[in-house]
Amino acid sequence: MTTPTPNDKERATAEAARWLVSLEEEPGDRELRARFEAWLAASPANADAWANTSDIYDMMAKTSPVHTDHWAPYVAARGDDQPAAATGVSHGQPSDRALRRRKPTRRRIALGAAAAALAACLIITVMPSVLLRLDADYVTSTAESRSIQMGDGSTVHLAPDSAITLDGDARRARLMKGEAFFEVAPDADHLFTVAAREVQTTVLGTAFNVRLEDRGAVVAVREGRVRVDHATVQPPASEGLKAGDWVRIGWTGSVQRGTAPPDEAGGWMQGQIVARDRPLAEVIDDLRRYHTGIIFLTDSDFGEQRVSGVYNLADPVAAAQAIAEAHGGAAREISPWVLVVSAR
Repeated sequence: MTTPTPNDKERATAEAARWLVSLEEEPGDRELRARFEAWLAASPANADAWANTSDIYDMMAKTSPVHTDHWAPYVAARGDDQPAAATGVSHGQPSDRALRRRKPTRRRIALGAAAAALAACLIITVMPSVLLRLDADYVTSTAESRSIQMGDGSTVHLAPDSAITLDGDARRARLMKGEAFFEVAPDADHLFTVAAREVQTTVLGTAFNVRLEDRGAVVAVREGRVRVDHATVQPPASEGLKAGDWVRIGWTGSVQRGTAPPDEAGGWMQGQIVARDRPLAEVIDDLRRYHTGIIFLTDSDFGEQRVSGVYNLADPVAAAQAIAEAHGGAAREISPWVLVVSAR
């Protein structure tokens, strides 16, 4: 069974919140219910997200309200003081009877549960970053980049929302998150290695970029030559690259190669994302590192659309809108801190 990634959980949590509100508004809509059940069965991440959102919904419904002396008269005047019915959510599935019994006022509880579920999703997203700061030598925040001079004369340019450990004496680096561009000082007697999880890049002296993705690691060479290895799969993967070459090696050992103008390696340093036939979801992941708020991608099928183009990292909202609209979707700013990307 495939373990859901943080991006899977974020996407599923956003979708679960939307389903909760939709079911509240149209409890008798059989077509809506059928689409919901298909979504629920589509992935373990969906089932987990619905179970968590439903639990929050139940807890909010059962919690005694506070300060009723202040707001109860206004609610009564609106006719909204009916007692809330039991939710009937069991084992991640809402019963038909429970959906019929829910009162219109419960929509506010659903919206509150959705907000709470999104807050829980934030914890899932933020906690790994806290742990990275304890383990990494250098960590960058959203939209922050930095250059690090190593003792051997090499320079590492760390992209936004990235983390790395460095050992200058051993000429060794470990990319723990995000992306980095390496300008390696030549030393014929000592190889320079970069580990991105199980994928290792080895060089003598060159300039190249390494990016961690959910599915694997991507190495692109601007100058010189490198060797990229994934030795823990069978058969082992090993690829030699020269300037202009790039390779994506998946964690399962899959290999995808290509060529591009050498200057595109590390294009983020010029404020650009250069996408060549990449899944839309992966490009949105790159934009998240430059957007100070949260970007939700609500449709996993839409996220599989293939993207090619050059996008401006200085305006990640406009970039997301351009990407989504080019594929028939939309990117909507709910607030300055929340951007929702979806199929129309």
